[in-house]
Amino acid sequence: MKYLGLAPFALYVLLMLVVPVILAVATGFTDGDGGFTLDNITALADPVIVSTFGNSFALSGITAVVGATLGALVCYALSGLAPGSRIRIAVDAVCGVLAQFGGVMLAFAFIATIGIQGIVTLILRDRLGVDIFADGVWLYQVPGLILPYLYFQVPLMVITFLPAVDGLKVQWSEANATLGGSRLTFWTRIAGPILAPSFLGGLVLLFANAFSSYATAAALISQGAQIVPLQIRGALISETVLGRENLAGTLALGMIVVMVVLMGAYSALARKTERWQR
Repeated sequence: MKYLGLAPFALYVLLMLVVPVILAVATGFTDGDGGFTLDNITALADPVIVSTFGNSFALSGITAVVGATLGALVCYALSGLAPGSRIRIAVDAVCGVLAQFGGVMLAFAFIATIGIQGIVTLILRDRLGVDIFADGVWLYQVPGLILPYLYFQVPLMVITFLPAVDGLKVQWSEANATLGGSRLTFWTRIAGPILAPSFLGGLVLLFANAFSSYATAAALISQGAQIVPLQIRGALISETVLGRENLAGTLALGMIVVMVVLMGAYSALARKTERWQR
């Protein structure tokens, strides 16, 4: 009876996580007639799919590194403010909202702002003579996803990394000063090593977040399948993909493997961080 309260959550996990994973794995090893096959797995070696995974890794890596760096700088700036200060409360609230502000709404906001006929685009073109699309419509390609992704990556890093920065104890700084250490010494020899696991954990989390994002990319890139989530969409709506059935399940299986590795690394780093927060 003591576990009865977990039943709704367990049912949610079963329906939303376990069942989709099982279906993805099962369809990845079955053909159109329901029989076992490895043809779908061999499709992962196709140059087109390899390039798609490469684009996803590059996009996720760039937005994770830039987002983690900018987010860490914001956390450093906030660390000098009192926890109850108005600025800090406002920044926390804004980051909490923006970290969840993705999907079609975010894509529409960028289209309306810096799209081909966006407000900022027209102002720059008509008044300043600057055409941001002179070299092509980059916003509707993989490079154009970097800005929208950073829009929610940076706030997510702030939410993730700020508790670790707040966990730095004043006694450590005082001990460093007592022993003749400088501010640089404190950050390079004390705070840096302590915050490193938390920073790397945030970096991994941001990578996984970008790697699995779909709605924003789907709204901006309507033609082609240049990243893995869009490739899965193309495999689902196409009658034939490279002559193989159930390729979408195989692509999803590849994403699941990547996400399991990333979440395993994040959990290990999180456990290492907890030792300094006790």
